Amino acid sequence: MADVLWFVEGCDDEQLDPDAAVMLLEGFAHLVRKLSSDQHDELADLLATMAEEESDPVRREFLTGFPDAIGLFDDTA
Repeated sequence: MADVLWFVEGCDDEQLDPDAAVMLLEGFAHLVRKLSSDQHDELADLLATMAEEESDPVRREFLTGFPDAIGLFDDTA
């Protein structure tokens, strides 16, 4: 999941239609908001572990910001 969204984030307009990219990211964020509180915590822990183990600083920053970017901790969740 993180790899797919990492790819989408890194695509330029010639590689992926911007509207399609937005639809994909918004759809994923919608699904994440439907997770239970325990599932949110588990996903956040997994992403934190992935970020800690990542050697690429740009990808580490992406993984660190990923929970906020997908709305994992929105009040509406």
